[in-house]
Amino acid sequence: MRWASAFLIALLGLGAAQAEVTTRMVWGAQPVAGFQYYAGKRLWEGLKVGDALTLVRDAGNPHDANAIRIEWRGEMLGHVPRAGNTSVAKLMDKGVKVSGRIVHLQPGRSHWQRIMFEIVLDE
Repeated sequence: MRWASAFLIALLGLGAAQAEVTTRMVWGAQPVAGFQYYAGKRLWEGLKVGDALTLVRDAGNPHDANAIRIEWRGEMLGHVPRAGNTSVAKLMDKGVKVSGRIVHLQPGRSHWQRIMFEIVLDE
């Protein structure tokens, strides 16, 4: 992917100091795990589709060595679901910048359907 960025800069005749090319990869929508145990219910009214989420690697988590916390404005909403966190945790451990964004909010009883978010990998 880096060669494509370098090629594009060269093609446009711009030096590296003149242009910055960023690669973004979006991991599809998934639910916030553990929503019912954290601040989600209290913060529900303030959440908006498109809001940025902070993903924090939680390697010391006693229940899951690949745990990744999901935070909104410094408050914990839950975790990245265990079924999809291994690859993201490995990338975060290698220093890849990872963030999140709310893509769907669904009022209702099921905590698994309340907040859908996507993971964004920035390079």
